[in-house]
Amino acid sequence: MSKKEHKVIIIGAGLCGTLLGIRLVQKGYSVELYEKRTDLRLTTEEGGRSINLALSHRGLMALETAGMKEEVFKHCIPMRGRMIHSLGQAPRFSSYSGRDDEYINSVSRSGLNRLLLEKADTYDDLQIFFEHSCTSVDIENATATFQRPDGALVKVEGSVLIGTDGAGSVVRRAMMSRSSRLLFNFSQHFLRSGYKELTIPPAPGGGYRIDKNALHIWPRGAFMTIALPNLDGSFTVTMFHPYEGEAGFNTLDTSAKVKSFFEQHYPSLLPHLIGLEEDYFDNPVGTLGTIKCSPWQAYGKTLIMGDAAHAIVPFYGQGMNAAFEDVRIFMETLERYGEDWPATFTAFSEERPVNSDAIADLAIDNFHEMQDKVDDEDFIKKRRLEMALEDHFPDYYSKYSLVTFKPELSYAEAMVKGRRQDEFLLNLVADKEVEELDLEEVLRGVQGL
Repeated sequence: MSKKEHKVIIIGAGLCGTLLGIRLVQKGYSVELYEKRTDLRLTTEEGGRSINLALSHRGLMALETAGMKEEVFKHCIPMRGRMIHSLGQAPRFSSYSGRDDEYINSVSRSGLNRLLLEKADTYDDLQIFFEHSCTSVDIENATATFQRPDGALVKVEGSVLIGTDGAGSVVRRAMMSRSSRLLFNFSQHFLRSGYKELTIPPAPGGGYRIDKNALHIWPRGAFMTIALPNLDGSFTVTMFHPYEGEAGFNTLDTSAKVKSFFEQHYPSLLPHLIGLEEDYFDNPVGTLGTIKCSPWQAYGKTLIMGDAAHAIVPFYGQGMNAAFEDVRIFMETLERYGEDWPATFTAFSEERPVNSDAIADLAIDNFHEMQDKVDDEDFIKKRRLEMALEDHFPDYYSKYSLVTFKPELSYAEAMVKGRRQDEFLLNLVADKEVEELDLEEVLRGVQGL
């Protein structure tokens, strides 16, 4: 049986599913990709739920395997660190790394999805069906039924079926319906905070109103707002606030309350939010949740990956990168086992979740760090020490750098090593200034952990 006779059904033509389809067809398989939404290339982009993406080394490594890294780079803006806007203080820049060539990239979710769809369209053996809403999945036989816009039902069957249909995955729900037989475990945890998107428009005459090469953060302890640059000179601004309390979305329910709140808590941001009232009341409040589950495969015929298997909160900038890494690791596993889909699915499902769980936990850690700890004196000293170590010793990587800039290291390994380093360095700076420390002695201590 030739590779082309192995038809792969993919449900969900977002970032993960489209890249997966591209990689499979590049390896000689026949792919059908189904998406419930309209082709986004034919629609006007709507604001409110985008949360700009931070593309880093893990995602770039996966894109490179598809021959797309350089093309995607053209649509990115480098962000070399965090610009921290503490209340009542001048902005403070904190580099992501002590090495000049390590930075993250701001990229539009929809723009990147368009690039992937355009690439997918260049392959005859990759067919994309938009406006096909999945109504049911037979996980034992790799079949799915879709409803078209005219109401007609279409049933399709493949050699295997892969669900990349997001946090609300229909494929995952079909696996959950067999939970006792599959011993399927599922957990979902929502933060008590949500998010709302605002916009900083381009400066008059074009250009940027604030530094375009930084991820901007206005940390306020129990809440925060961030801003990422766009190619047109604008910034996508995202409020991360609780639902209740003084800063709660449910409390800030009138124009007067919103204006007063921003004047008090975000005075340096407010002048740039030209359309604050319209954005605030037009754009919805989104939820922030973590999904963990196992196993990711059923009967050697059906598999889930990306947000369908491991949705995470966006505070490490790794959601898309983790999904793209899923694709890369899956393709490496498939190469190892050939067309033995059950062996491939089982191995991938056994090996990958420990790493998706690790980045999910790290993302929660970073949520608290970005809201509060970036203003903590010991944390600031630790970051200065980390930057000095990375500047002096090429082989030293902070926890952030291990996760973000070392794709050859698994998320789980990066988490364990990084947390040990953090604890060690925080203890060192608790009662000393960075300048008092011998960097070579510090490095030896880190290496001995």
